[in-house]
Amino acid sequence: MAWASVGLVPARGAERAVNIVALGDSLVAGYGLPGNDAFPVRLQHALADKGVAARIVNAGVSGDTASGGLSRLDWSVPDGTEAVILELGANDALRGIDPAITRKALDAILRRLAERKIPVLLCGMLAPPNMGNEYVRAFNAIYPDLAARYDAILYPFFLTGVAADPKLNQRDGLHPTAAGVAVIVEGILPKVEQLIMRAKAPPRP
Repeated sequence: MAWASVGLVPARGAERAVNIVALGDSLVAGYGLPGNDAFPVRLQHALADKGVAARIVNAGVSGDTASGGLSRLDWSVPDGTEAVILELGANDALRGIDPAITRKALDAILRRLAERKIPVLLCGMLAPPNMGNEYVRAFNAIYPDLAARYDAILYPFFLTGVAADPKLNQRDGLHPTAAGVAVIVEGILPKVEQLIMRAKAPPRP
């Protein structure tokens, strides 16, 4: 389990950092990587390089499922959180958990965050093709459906550009290397900037 945030010293006159929680599994936690190469750390530095102030808390738990994320939602996303990057479901697909269960858990997470008026960037996952066409269709539809339902920002596939590339994955073929994390950060960065803009906007009625 990784649980940390990176402190950056803002330049004089810089905007206040937006408090973001990255709620996820080992892909967020940084499984098999030095702490400084975990996704939240690399993302925070990438934002800083663009002059965007953010404080990203690593609420990644290796092995977590969508239901596991729901069970720890309240303490993983404390008061003062201004935005959430939600990355869960990969372990559900790998274990063949009924997509209806995954959908129900993610729906509950998004509903509760919406009730707290916390904007969300939902990171999509894709089921392995060996799970069969019916399972793949049911699972893959979860993320665009829920993003539309809750007006969440959708990044269709968290591992875009990294999945199945041996040069960008560790020996298990599942977890990105530091180079793989860099590819993920580069791809998702525009969506994170959009999330931050939502967090800074006046609350919706």
